[in-house]
Amino acid sequence: MIDNPDTDGIAGGKIIVVSNRLPFVLKRDASGNLSRHASAGGLVTAVAPVVVRNKGIWIGWPGIQLDNPEELIPESDPNDKTPTAGLLSSQVVAVQVEPQVFDSYYNGCCNRTFWPLFHSMPDRAVFSADHWKSYQEVNRMFANHTIQSLRSLPKTEANGVACNTPLIWIHDYHLMLCANTVRNVCDEMNLKCKIGFFLHIPFPPWDIFRLFPWADEVLQGMLGCDMVGFHIEDYCLNFVDCCQRRLGCRVDRKGLLVEHGGRSVRVRPLPIGIPFDRFVQLAESAPAVLAPAPAQKVVLGVDRLDYTKGLVHRLRAFEILLQKYPQHLEKVTLLQISVPSRTDVKEYQELKEEMDQLVGRINGRFTTPNWSPIRYIYGCVSQDELAAFYRDASVALVTPLRDGMNLVAKEFVACQINEPPGVLIVSPFAGAGEMMHEALICNPYEINDAAEVIHRALTMPEDERTLRMNYLRRREKTHNVDYWMRSFLKAMGTLISEDGEEVLPTTMQPVTMDDFDEYLSKYIGNTNKLALLLDYDGTLAPIAPHPDLAILPQETKHVLERLSNMPEVYISIISGRNVHNVKEMVGIDGLTYAGNHGLEILHPDGSRFMHPMPTEFEDKCSALLQALQEQVCKAGAWAENKGALLTFHYRETPIDVRPEMVAQARALIEAHGFRAGEAHCALEAKPPVQWNKGRASIYILRTAFGLDWSERIRIIYAGDDVTDEDAMEALKGMAATFRVAQSSIVKTSAQRRLPSTDSVLTMLKWVERHFSKRAASGLASTQSASSSMRQQQALKIQMSLPSDTKR
Repeated sequence: MIDNPDTDGIAGGKIIVVSNRLPFVLKRDASGNLSRHASAGGLVTAVAPVVVRNKGIWIGWPGIQLDNPEELIPESDPNDKTPTAGLLSSQVVAVQVEPQVFDSYYNGCCNRTFWPLFHSMPDRAVFSADHWKSYQEVNRMFANHTIQSLRSLPKTEANGVACNTPLIWIHDYHLMLCANTVRNVCDEMNLKCKIGFFLHIPFPPWDIFRLFPWADEVLQGMLGCDMVGFHIEDYCLNFVDCCQRRLGCRVDRKGLLVEHGGRSVRVRPLPIGIPFDRFVQLAESAPAVLAPAPAQKVVLGVDRLDYTKGLVHRLRAFEILLQKYPQHLEKVTLLQISVPSRTDVKEYQELKEEMDQLVGRINGRFTTPNWSPIRYIYGCVSQDELAAFYRDASVALVTPLRDGMNLVAKEFVACQINEPPGVLIVSPFAGAGEMMHEALICNPYEINDAAEVIHRALTMPEDERTLRMNYLRRREKTHNVDYWMRSFLKAMGTLISEDGEEVLPTTMQPVTMDDFDEYLSKYIGNTNKLALLLDYDGTLAPIAPHPDLAILPQETKHVLERLSNMPEVYISIISGRNVHNVKEMVGIDGLTYAGNHGLEILHPDGSRFMHPMPTEFEDKCSALLQALQEQVCKAGAWAENKGALLTFHYRETPIDVRPEMVAQARALIEAHGFRAGEAHCALEAKPPVQWNKGRASIYILRTAFGLDWSERIRIIYAGDDVTDEDAMEALKGMAATFRVAQSSIVKTSAQRRLPSTDSVLTMLKWVERHFSKRAASGLASTQSASSSMRQQQALKIQMSLPSDTKR
């Protein structure tokens, strides 16, 4: 239980916890009545009491299919003493998922894809589009329940004082998309909240994570949070690296920040702890379960039967120990407890069979009449039994091939109350191996070395064992599960850090010209000409409620004017507006203007390009405009006639009527023979011609620079819309591309994301500075060469004069 009063109020705001499962499991008895059964684990132990006292909400799957969604969840048993005892049914939201969809989401995507991939075992991962769709669907369901719960919270306290901002805490790899949906809807509905996420498994490095076909969506989903927590800093850095390399986000590795959608997302190492004192109490009261044998030492392993735990490697290392050091025969026993896991999955069935065969072979090789080297328990054991095993074992082997943290190591340390204590052996590939420095480190892949480490543990002097275990116990007692909970709240900005405690920054510094140095200096170089291809709305000018209000800032206009006068810089504005409107809005002569996403192009010399349009679409355009105005232009929605195409705007429409209205508008657009394209709170009716901003960009470059344009110039393309993706894709590998990324953007072909139109201005200023330096450097070189030439000519003249003239 958390007894720090600072965590009770969560700074006045309610807490909503969202996890794959509820903190208890529902079971139905023979009479059909439901009952609650508490779940074990650090998450429930740490968080449930806070939700209870805070009168918060816990959202999760109930563990069984409830045929009647209105069926009430029972209250806890009056004699229940578990952490969830005070959690009222009114504080619980059960997410009902169709069994087939849940199986595809949970057993398919979560366990067959994310589990092996995030544990750096990509050869075991299965990539299925159907499983991914189920994962998206279930995450949307959880997000919808979260939004409903958020809206149900009271706006004021009983005394009339406004409630503080609610806190939403989403957990683990099952719900990595949830936060982004919650964020976008809350922004639209003006619902205030803080969103945090914690991943309980490792986050893989870039070269592993990039294998997932929908990696962009996962990163985007997690970046919907204000803070993303991992067990250790290595996982934080992996995540930050993936955000930069996959999404093109600006990041701060030292401060562990990622800039996304104009927000600074904090990334924090938050190593989870255990209820230390509770395990000490269990160890003190648990009866002995190991037969008393003073000469016998027990090496203990406690794991789920999972291929990430390195169980086969462990057995083989123990076999080598007995073979290499026969003095341990009849003196040491390996007690391996393997908890059944995913018994219906073929890989786990094969692992069980391999374990059974290996245990049988090793026992058959070394067993004597009075002793067997391995005692293998396949099944669950009670917490009292487990505490007794922990307490009486001489050595604990926590040697996974990959693990997020592994709390077995911490539980063993808490239960080591005997004198002298035992020895902990941990794998460097578990989060615990990064933190528990006094343990012996054992690489499970190095079987022979692992045997040596076990031998060292078994023969370690008592004073060294005591010293190491004392350090471990002090750390785990301080950094217990309550400390983890408080650390999360501090990282969310909900609790104030104590004086003297190191605090990482929470906000990235604004974009400066220096941010573009490394990326653009090398790309543009000192001799190449540059073509700047720029979108208008949302890129040069901020998005406005109405297109007529999207005014180009004066500073941006002045920079563009100066750039347009540089002979080595060429500028084209490519917009969804009609060409005359975009030229009027920018108001700078000498540029190339492209309107209607490139269907019409106006060159600096006044010549004009119009992509040919089917004649029948002129009448269809008028008919579509009339249909939109009559049927869907209401509640703030309106249709804009751009000549070559139409745009249906719904930015000012209330969010609750949008889905039906947009669906109706899309149907009308497609019924009239147009393609419906997404834009910022708009649908664009595009004629069915093979032309877009990508084709238009290449046409503009070819017209301006000739057929060999790709060899003669460098290109920068910047845009903020879905239509700009066509250009970024067409120019991939041939241009430096930037997307001004709003929070709702999931995937982009751009190499870099920028947070705002201000950052685009900063980029243009960098271009101006770069070419100004080049011009100054060229002028200095020219002057230096001219001066040198004059000196050489003067010397030649002097040498050619008669000798009397020289005198």
